[in-house]
Amino acid sequence: MRATYRLQLGGELDFAAAAELVPYLRDLGVSHLYLSPAFAARAGSTHGYDVVDPTRLSDALGGEDGFRALAAAVRAAGMGIVLDIVPNHMAADDANPYWADAARRAQFFDIDPETGRHRRFFDIDHLAGVRQEDPEVFAATHELALELVRDGLVDGLRVDHPDGLADPAGYLERLRGGGAEHVWVEKILDPGERLRDWPVEGTVGYEFLNDVCALCVDPTGEAPLTALWEELCGDAGPFGDWAAEAKLEQARTTFAPDVDWLRRLWPGVEGLEEALAALPVYRTYIRGLPSRDDLHVLAEAGLTEWLAQAPQPFVTRFQQLTPPIMAKGVEDTAFYRYARLLALCDVGGDPSRWSISVDDFHAGNAERAERFPLQLLSSTTHDTKRSGDVRARMGALAGMAEEWAAAVRRWRAICAPLRAGGAPDAVEEYTIFQTLAGAWPIAPERLCEYMVKAMREAKRNTSWVEQDGAWEERVLAYCRGLYEHAAFRADFEPIAARVAAAGELHALRQTALKLTVPGVPDIYQGDELVALSLVDPDNRRPVDWARRRALLGAPPADPDTRKLWLIRELLALRARRPDAFAGSYTPLDAGPDAVAFLRGDAVAVALPVRGELDFAPPPGDWAPVVEPERAGITVLERSAP
Repeated sequence: MRATYRLQLGGELDFAAAAELVPYLRDLGVSHLYLSPAFAARAGSTHGYDVVDPTRLSDALGGEDGFRALAAAVRAAGMGIVLDIVPNHMAADDANPYWADAARRAQFFDIDPETGRHRRFFDIDHLAGVRQEDPEVFAATHELALELVRDGLVDGLRVDHPDGLADPAGYLERLRGGGAEHVWVEKILDPGERLRDWPVEGTVGYEFLNDVCALCVDPTGEAPLTALWEELCGDAGPFGDWAAEAKLEQARTTFAPDVDWLRRLWPGVEGLEEALAALPVYRTYIRGLPSRDDLHVLAEAGLTEWLAQAPQPFVTRFQQLTPPIMAKGVEDTAFYRYARLLALCDVGGDPSRWSISVDDFHAGNAERAERFPLQLLSSTTHDTKRSGDVRARMGALAGMAEEWAAAVRRWRAICAPLRAGGAPDAVEEYTIFQTLAGAWPIAPERLCEYMVKAMREAKRNTSWVEQDGAWEERVLAYCRGLYEHAAFRADFEPIAARVAAAGELHALRQTALKLTVPGVPDIYQGDELVALSLVDPDNRRPVDWARRRALLGAPPADPDTRKLWLIRELLALRARRPDAFAGSYTPLDAGPDAVAFLRGDAVAVALPVRGELDFAPPPGDWAPVVEPERAGITVLERSAP
């Protein structure tokens, strides 16, 4: 595999529209279309994760004939397909034959016999948890997916949210036994946590996303930006405290019915909410006796003896409940409260880790090359809080920390007349400033839509459940007022321009790394040009495909074409030298602030993370593929095998 390209099916992008993109994607250099769920979903679905019938391809997208035509176009172009599947949940909808039939419902879905409440996907009531541990349920819900694999229409499967299943390892073993040789899991790992030895090619790449971002965050910026943050929020506590508080809130509120279900499985259990919030990772994977990895996690949380006393049904359900509490507590609450540096607040990230060293980055690449050489490498996905380009800009703030901190203090004074009734508060205001710097120029409507979601997810002054419309409107009035505030604009725009310039270099370097380190680079739809997107639905806006086709052959003459040019050139290099990119990974000495490595014996890459590049290529006859002046990136190709 050379590279995947993620397409979000739905709306105007059906199977036929995807087929029309195949020639462009072939010329860009990707090898596989990476499709969002394509099975029959709820009427009007915009994403396909609310499946109603996994035995049928979506009629709204073009049905079986449309999918086969897409597959034929892909095959004719010498490419393949990776398909996203959703085993953990289906829509609780009368259009779902398994839900509509009472007998099937009891077999197919996790339902509490005492209360009649099914297990949900996170906090979404209309998405019911599926019992994939039942062989008949697995067979029925995977018949079509595995048939597409066996028929050669689909080359690999991306498994959505396996952590919600009762037995993820057993599920993945059955998937491999059914003929799915290439499987990627949407598994979110805590920094330092290792993917279990499952029969998969790896994860969808959030570890790389966070590592490559942290690699470019200047460590000298931590002290001044931490001081600014503590001044604004009035709390010097570490991120771990913010995360623990938010997880405990979720255990006591959103997931209280699920916690009660657990209590019925282990009558008399104490400290349950605290135990659910204490786990430092998404979940354990106990099947009988805990593994060494599970024992380490339980010991860190102080739960080893506590969980050892629990009955097995409780252990199973406990392991299924910690992931949604982690996701809703950390990613969908604490990440919107803790704004020290928003570049670090993304899926799979740990904002308490400010940056990583070049050596640590090399170590992660080397382990991936050994264990999961076909793992996906992501910088933007449909689930990320910000696109890779926005994250790169925000990360660049650490390299101008003193200037940024002084500017924020100035802007707060300049914009004080725009605040009304305390809104926005200092944390919300700092979120607005970072978002503007990361996504500028951004239309006021997009900023306002983002801030509504950010405020409700933070659950501080408003929330999805208890909306404070008056507070929200005052914050949005402030946002709109910034665009008309001449003094603010005059001070902000020159700084935003410097942030954008530094962020572009970071984004290009991160793109070069994604395309050259061990793994399979994944490109999110439209991200081959500068993409300043925020969390969904902002990252699902229509893509201007005609513009991308027109620019595909253009030289890197301006910022609009540099990333596209870099992707095209490096994918062409991967096509010329497939053995090098499937081969060894050797770190090279290029100074403490530069990354350099050798792939196989045919491709050498070097680029500065900070400071000037000091790199001498390995001995031999090398020719530049990407010229050094292009964003400080040096890619060399050995001129003879």
